[in-house]
Amino acid sequence: MTDLNDPRAASGGAHRGPNPGAVAAVFTLLFLASLVPVTLLVSDTHFPSPLQPPEEVVAYFRGDVGARLRACAFLQFSAAIPLGILSATMVSRLRFHGTSAAGPSIAWFGGLLASAAMALSALFQWSLAQPGVADDAALVRVLHFMIFAVGGPGYTVPLGLLLAGICVPALVMRLLPRWLAVSGLVLGAIGELSALSLLVPGALFLIPLTRFPGFLWLIAAGFTLPRARRGQRVAHA
Repeated sequence: MTDLNDPRAASGGAHRGPNPGAVAAVFTLLFLASLVPVTLLVSDTHFPSPLQPPEEVVAYFRGDVGARLRACAFLQFSAAIPLGILSATMVSRLRFHGTSAAGPSIAWFGGLLASAAMALSALFQWSLAQPGVADDAALVRVLHFMIFAVGGPGYTVPLGLLLAGICVPALVMRLLPRWLAVSGLVLGAIGELSALSLLVPGALFLIPLTRFPGFLWLIAAGFTLPRARRGQRVAHA
């Protein structure tokens, strides 16, 4: 007998929720758009690295960059919202397919932290862009390091948990192609290793190595993770 309290039964065999691939694409576009105001595309300077000399960092924020920084912060804060929605949707879809393992809970934990880290880093950046804040060189340095720490490894480490938490049950249950699931596990491992950037400056490359391929992976996984259970056809709404 069909359990009418089972959401899988009530949905007619199809998961109900936003398309995670489309949500991942919106997240990616918002974040990439946020980089435009602070790159060499619109100026002869770019957002400084934490490895640059302190005087260069302070000089950058004392320049005429306030409007560009606020635009960047706004778009990154906006990107944090679809990232949270994406995490919830992917976890819900894994649960819909019947997994009772810890993977989805780990993915939810990682996605929630990654979304919060992105939002908090954007708010630090917005604060630094306010008039008069850059007059205090010590405050500039603190906020700059906070932006890096929270938006760098503070984001990529939990993102690694999100990827791994999706990949393990998806691999076991064959919900994703093996190559896609394995590549997600590799990216997840790189994300965890990006924590080394807090100790070893040479490990900074692990942050973009997780962040940018991670965009593509989330889009691919979002569009590939089945909406319908095996043996069921998706009802046309």
